[in-house]
Amino acid sequence: MVIFLALRNITRNIRDSVIIAALVAVITFLFFTGNSLIARANRSIRQAYVESLTGDVVLQKSGDVTLNLFGANIPVIDDFFSIPVLAAYDTIMEIVSAEADIEGITSQVSGHAYVDMLGVRDSALLCGIDADSYFPLFPGIALEAGRFLQTGEYGAMITAERAQRIAERTGQPPAIGMPLLLTSGSTMGFKIREVPLVGIFRYKNPGQFMSEIIITDPQTVRVLNSIQVAGGITEGISPGLLNAGDDDIFGEAFVFSAETDEPGFSADLLRIFLDESKSAAPGSESGGDWNFILLRLKNGISAPAFISSLNKKIEPYGLTAVNWRIASGTSAILALLVQALFNSGIFLVSVVGVVAVINILLISVFRRVREIGTLRAIGASDFYIRSLIYCENIFIAFTAGLAGVTAGSLFFRWLNSMNLRINNKLIASVLDGPVVRIEFLPQIAVFSFFVAVLLGMAATVYPVEAAVRIEPVTAVQRG
Repeated sequence: MVIFLALRNITRNIRDSVIIAALVAVITFLFFTGNSLIARANRSIRQAYVESLTGDVVLQKSGDVTLNLFGANIPVIDDFFSIPVLAAYDTIMEIVSAEADIEGITSQVSGHAYVDMLGVRDSALLCGIDADSYFPLFPGIALEAGRFLQTGEYGAMITAERAQRIAERTGQPPAIGMPLLLTSGSTMGFKIREVPLVGIFRYKNPGQFMSEIIITDPQTVRVLNSIQVAGGITEGISPGLLNAGDDDIFGEAFVFSAETDEPGFSADLLRIFLDESKSAAPGSESGGDWNFILLRLKNGISAPAFISSLNKKIEPYGLTAVNWRIASGTSAILALLVQALFNSGIFLVSVVGVVAVINILLISVFRRVREIGTLRAIGASDFYIRSLIYCENIFIAFTAGLAGVTAGSLFFRWLNSMNLRINNKLIASVLDGPVVRIEFLPQIAVFSFFVAVLLGMAATVYPVEAAVRIEPVTAVQRG
């Protein structure tokens, strides 16, 4: 009986019903399309980093600042921040190796440097890795030329994007075996390292900065990072070398500062630096010379639960476990922020929509005073009146939710059929390709539908209370 009366009242007040349905449908459409797009971007970003760079969980030294794989997650201090090495590395490796939920483990030492190749000088992010455990852990790394770096070997691998830039600027593509000159320095001095190119690779789903990465042996990165942990013989070297060209470095015009007794920079001194860099074998360094431990979890394992459990075990050793999003840096964190800001905007739009629906429903209730008063006069309870109005508006919200999700699905199909190309490389990497493709995500569709129903119920609360206050005598007064 209630359902029959509700449907009759909807058809009798068709104009108000259509307006309410349209408002709820528009909000549902915006929520569904926006979150579908953001979910696609989040999944693409997660795939890019988890399968190519960070793994599911990263172990780093505890501190007041969270770290990504190449520095601090606070841009203001990032340029002045030195990534700390892991304490009790061997003990931590024993702890994580005993975890049954882990599929793979590898370690990494990170750094920043300038790379010179074929006369082209550019900045680079360095990944010093244990090759035997690193490459099996990351299927998102594809070999383009040469071979993968091997454990115990001095060498480097550059991305296909960097190789293309060098070829465009010099007219000569990088060849396997060519030397890379890596320079790391600050106002305190510099370190120089020369390694051969052993391979060119690409990331199957590259992130924002991943084209700048150079994969190399860990000892090379340790040598280049020593400027940040010990002054040593580098003290007093002029910082002008960082901005000098090859001719300036080996020319007579480039000399040491007055604080050193050396008369000038020479090829012999450079050879001493390079020999010092190679004096230690890759395996001779202690385990504490790693910056991060990267973990891949088995399928179906909850990363938040695993991180919470692992942190209880490693916290006494001054380490903390973080998820892939924190380890990948600002680009992934910004994607989460964009989602929060978008949904905050949708919430504000929803509030406005609910207020509009409340006003429309109140007007509808006032128009139906005689009907509601008559129902109460013949014995209808407050529960019956509430059930009647809730049934009407839930049915409208139900229809509006279906309409909003259906409209969003049709919009996706139309947008995909347009084959729109994305010229911005950053946006293309976020959306997993240079062509716009938005897929239907059932979980987002169901959630959007329930949001529509929730909006309908929220907008009904106040009008319902106004309806149950209508007395039978009012119906008599209205005739």
